[in-house]
Amino acid sequence: MSRKYSTPGYHPIKKIKVVFKGLNSAVITDFSVAYKLVLSIPILLAACMLSKWVDLTIILLATGTMLLAELFNSAIEILCDFVEQHHNTQIGMIKDIAAAAAGIAIFVWAAILIIEGIQLLALV
Repeated sequence: MSRKYSTPGYHPIKKIKVVFKGLNSAVITDFSVAYKLVLSIPILLAACMLSKWVDLTIILLATGTMLLAELFNSAIEILCDFVEQHHNTQIGMIKDIAAAAAGIAIFVWAAILIIEGIQLLALV
């Protein structure tokens, strides 16, 4: 076993707690993260219950990518607001680019959710 992972300072459970703490903060403070997560859950459950594993995997990948983009976008916006409280065109451009990345991920996620949702409804 690597020394890195056997050192007394490394605690995987603590790292997992930090992940859930960050996700919880995003869900509570950013409605755009919360509602997208809520929309994904029924489709994920339907794919799982119908044993559509490829569909489940595609939905998981799309949802994960969308959440990553939303979380990065939120983090960038918070950081930009912390660094520069006044109007700044460069900060505005940074926020716009981060929002564009999240928007693309949301578009792909929504398309996949709609396509998969329709296919899963046809099976029920």
